[in-house]
Amino acid sequence: MIRNYLKIAIRNLVNNKVLSFINIAGLAVGMAVCLLIVLFIKDELHFDTFFKKTPQIYQVNIDGNFGGSELLGGYTPPPAGKTLMAEFPEIETYTRTFQIMDLVVSHEQNGKKDHFFDEKNIMAVDSNFLEIFDFALQKGNAATCLQNTDDVVITETMAKKYFGDSDPINKVLLFGERPRKVTAVLKDIPSQSSMQFDFLVPIRSVQVVSYFDWSWVWLNVSTFVVLNDKIAQNPERIRQLEAKFPAMIRKHAQYAFNRIGQPYDEFIKKGGKWEFILQPFQDVHLHSGKISVFYENTGDIKQVYMFGIIAIFIILLACVNFMNLSTARSLKRAKEVGVRKTLGSFQSSLIKQFLSESLLYSFLATVLALVIISVSLPWFNQISGKAIAFNALFEGGFGLFIVLLMLTTGMLAGSYPAFYLTSFKPIEVLKTNSIKTNIAHLLVRNGLVVFQFAVSTALIICTIVVFQQLRFTQNKDLGLTKENVIVIPNAQRLEQSQEAFRQEIARIPDIIHTSISTNVPLSGRFGDFYLPEQHTGDKQIAKDLTLFSFMTDDEFIKTLDIKLTKGRGFSKEFNDSTSVILNEAAVKKIGWKDPIGKYIDYPGGDMQRFKVIGVVKDFDVQTVHNVKSPFALFHHSSKTYQESNSYVLARISGENVDKVLTTIEKQWKSYAPGTPFTYTFLDESFAKAYQREQRTGVVFGIFTGLAILIACLGLFGLIAYMAETKTKEIGIRKVMGASVSQIIMLLSKGFLKLVIVSFVIAAPAAWWAMNQWLTGFAYPIDISWWMYAMAGSMALLIAIFTVSFQAVKAALMNPVTSLKSE
Repeated sequence: MIRNYLKIAIRNLVNNKVLSFINIAGLAVGMAVCLLIVLFIKDELHFDTFFKKTPQIYQVNIDGNFGGSELLGGYTPPPAGKTLMAEFPEIETYTRTFQIMDLVVSHEQNGKKDHFFDEKNIMAVDSNFLEIFDFALQKGNAATCLQNTDDVVITETMAKKYFGDSDPINKVLLFGERPRKVTAVLKDIPSQSSMQFDFLVPIRSVQVVSYFDWSWVWLNVSTFVVLNDKIAQNPERIRQLEAKFPAMIRKHAQYAFNRIGQPYDEFIKKGGKWEFILQPFQDVHLHSGKISVFYENTGDIKQVYMFGIIAIFIILLACVNFMNLSTARSLKRAKEVGVRKTLGSFQSSLIKQFLSESLLYSFLATVLALVIISVSLPWFNQISGKAIAFNALFEGGFGLFIVLLMLTTGMLAGSYPAFYLTSFKPIEVLKTNSIKTNIAHLLVRNGLVVFQFAVSTALIICTIVVFQQLRFTQNKDLGLTKENVIVIPNAQRLEQSQEAFRQEIARIPDIIHTSISTNVPLSGRFGDFYLPEQHTGDKQIAKDLTLFSFMTDDEFIKTLDIKLTKGRGFSKEFNDSTSVILNEAAVKKIGWKDPIGKYIDYPGGDMQRFKVIGVVKDFDVQTVHNVKSPFALFHHSSKTYQESNSYVLARISGENVDKVLTTIEKQWKSYAPGTPFTYTFLDESFAKAYQREQRTGVVFGIFTGLAILIACLGLFGLIAYMAETKTKEIGIRKVMGASVSQIIMLLSKGFLKLVIVSFVIAAPAAWWAMNQWLTGFAYPIDISWWMYAMAGSMALLIAIFTVSFQAVKAALMNPVTSLKSE
């Protein structure tokens, strides 16, 4: 029986090549998109799950309010880990990480430096790091490889980079001028790891971390704890553990808070908050949208949900498309059903026949989908930032998922045609050579059209909103000029020659301004607690303030073209070692009416006093995912704090860029011959910061295009069906004098009404979805009426074009051909 079903199915497929190809292609595209999205989601959900202790590892986050600024971050003070382990038996052990900024790493042979590079992915860790995070070792012992302060663990790529094919174990690399012995080689870090690094060094060897071992307010270390099995997967027990943390913090943080001039109890009374919360490490990748973390390799659970919903709708659209195209053939198949029923076939056997056909189509579509995936996967990896291999389709039960998807799609796509086509009464079909469509079938068909175009219209609206937000992000007034600004890191390597180098390159033609700064936008910032001067003429002055800051020179504001709204900038005509320039957000937070001439005190810097000499317009030092924070510029001569890195900035005219860079490199090599010359452009750094959103926009646009294509195929099928059922009516109307335009309107107006109905359904759904997505931005756009109007117009025009193509063909048909069968 099954063999007979397949023979008939293959015969029908061959006899209707064009329609069959459209059917299979529509299903294949839908299945390919669905499988690609599921691969993407699988990759995202499997981040950080390959460690043996993953279920027990928790990241310690800080939840605070310091100086009126809310703080939620995946970092802690240096002593947090050892204190937590000592006081709470639920915590078995802990480990810490610290991100080291750029360092020049070199390999010395025969007294000469060889293979020196500017390395950015260096991480300092506790000695037990590789026992908790058991990355695969190629050589070495995880328990002992980080015991000594001068040890270093490298990845296999770095081993190849510095040592070629020779064994790197016990060989020496120079980190700056500090020699470190290679004690282990790791296999390259998996792409599904939130932590990405090339080198591991002992955290005990990092001077700044050791210096702040007393501090409970210096937040630059990530702490991870391993909970015992009894509470690791018990949310209630974890909440009970977290409830004990405030008392522990109050007990141990008193000294640190007193040292910065802020007694802890007084800090809490004023509304301050300083709490630890535990986050499962396997949640860090997708659930850190509101949490500041040191990792760049993070995702977004909203994006996973969004793409998951799109996958479901795309495969449903493909199934609906199959249904619509199948009903387009209903008149021809109805005769077949009539003959079979007359010859004694039961409806159940006919249903099996039609389902067998849809399963055959689904099987062929699956094969074609796999071919599409194999061809498009490299391109998909490029736009999504993934490294998914084709064989991932057949790993970990994914092959079973493909089989289930094929069966489900085949059954779902074939269900309506099977029950619809087998419901015809043979005497009516064979006698009248026509089909009487009842109201139920009419509602189903119309409902399918509405569903298809509602999904397509919603996706069009979402795509417009995504691209408008990206456009706003890229064109938003940053408060500074990011174009044609060269950023040169490692200026600290110039040591006492920084100013001489700056002055030297300032003489280069086409360089407009140059500056030296401890940080630049998107590179990081220093943050600490300050006390604003209380003035009787002002009301509601903030008692304390958290300020982020750079230490810069008198050229910084000019170089980045930052607008000075009040007072003056730093100048060589003044001694600005005790001066400060605030942004508008800081002045607003403090509450001063006129900030010029007023003072702020720095408890963490032995109560240094700084006079406000100017106010600048708020400018972005982070992405637009973050609200502009109170910010300050201090002069280098203040030496108010220590930063290990320094940058040279040069704003150029935009002409002769290669010549300018060549000249700067020549000067760099003369001042810092042992340091590689590297640079970036500030606008490229901002573009890179929004790479994830860019990818989302591109993927959204592609999926929207495919959804529209599938919807159009379905609409094409229905208009073909209507033209077929109205063949004789069209012929009679043409004989009676109806024009081509009247015939087109007859066939089109019903579908155009359905497209309008679909827009009414799609608009509120898209509005809700996009409002949820926009919450991830500190400065979201408003979803304007014109976005809906554009999406609705596009959907309507696409529908008109699709319908008109088949309607014109029917209207131009010779009426003699339509009526001769009468």
